[in-house]
Amino acid sequence: MTAIRATAPRTPLGRRFGLLMGALLLSSLGNGLCFPFTAIYISQLLGLGGRAAGGYFIAMAAASFAAALAGGPLADRGSPHRVGALGGAALAAGYALLAPAGSVVLVLVSGVCVGAGFGLFYASIVGIVDIAVPESGRRSAFAIRHIVNNAGIGLGSVAAGLALHGAATPVGALRWLYLANGLAALPLIAVILGVRPRARPGREQRDSATEKPESAEPSGGGPTYRTLLRARPMALLILAQALFAIVGFTQIEATVPLLMHDHMAITLGWVSAVVAANSFALIALQPLLRRQLERLPETVSLAAGPVLWTGAFGCGLGAALAGEAAPAAVRYGLLLAFAVIFAAGELMYSSAFYPLLLRWSGEESVGRASALASLAWNLGTASGPPIGLFIVANASATGSWLALAVGAAAAFMVAAALHTSSGLGRLTAGA
Repeated sequence: MTAIRATAPRTPLGRRFGLLMGALLLSSLGNGLCFPFTAIYISQLLGLGGRAAGGYFIAMAAASFAAALAGGPLADRGSPHRVGALGGAALAAGYALLAPAGSVVLVLVSGVCVGAGFGLFYASIVGIVDIAVPESGRRSAFAIRHIVNNAGIGLGSVAAGLALHGAATPVGALRWLYLANGLAALPLIAVILGVRPRARPGREQRDSATEKPESAEPSGGGPTYRTLLRARPMALLILAQALFAIVGFTQIEATVPLLMHDHMAITLGWVSAVVAANSFALIALQPLLRRQLERLPETVSLAAGPVLWTGAFGCGLGAALAGEAAPAAVRYGLLLAFAVIFAAGELMYSSAFYPLLLRWSGEESVGRASALASLAWNLGTASGPPIGLFIVANASATGSWLALAVGAAAAFMVAAALHTSSGLGRLTAGA
């Protein structure tokens, strides 16, 4: 067993990171205003039909795939800030185009812009965050970034619900929301470019201060996508990313609410309360767990995530077994425990995954590694909901919770294999 590390002193993350997270919160809030309604907006409110809505998402997925593959090497050859700013600009244009959209062509162009924006942004954001903080602050920085992204989407969804409640012309209200979403990306572009260092920091200087000194730009001639995936630790890390999305994040977003409502007779109010408890737990647990997270090796923390998720799904199973005859405090208490324990698993993941990605890819290929992680995530988020919904449609409440727990256990097996492979060392071009 890997020894537990000594507790490191708390590292200030610095002004640049604070500005970046503030802009990311605003951009995520803008995304939250719109993303639950896009299919309804295109197919019904604009009257373009299901084919147009499907075409939008297909165009978005294809553009995201291509942009991520292209954006990774671009981020490695130069500053990831330029790639991130270009991605932000594409997001702003894509969402703004949906505001006046009235034709299939404009909807498809919007989908291409949004997809390209996400692909470029996620291929560069890891490098952008890494440059903004000292190396000793990486784990806290990526955990905070995960919280900020979720908090922004949650706040945006609440704001959209209030704006659309009782709206006489919902299509008109949504047009303004899409315009607001596009505008919300503009401060992120400005901050990304504003916090850009004049040159990339040297590895040996990383921990000297929060504001990193200057050194030479990388040449971008690091490992290719194929070279990265030939290394067992990196291949397992990318596989773990896809599995975590399939068995974890998409299940709490799509499957669990339906499971609670349809199979356990949980009211919509309590479904919302459980989802909200998960979001609030993320915010509350991060400062409480920060010291423990920094003491654990990253591979141990990553493996602990699905272990906690298995326990969380076990709480849901307990609530299902208790049934409606059980005292409300027991039943709803187990569901709230599910939400909190699941949040702890999310923090384990977010504090470990990207630091491992950075360490094993090396700074010369972090853009390519980030693009691979983004593609794995997209694959997971596309396949996870259909898998979960199929389980709910064909299994009982207890069977569904048990299947979710088995999925989390499978993700643990991959993370455990990653831990045993981590002794192979840092990936380099000659790996």
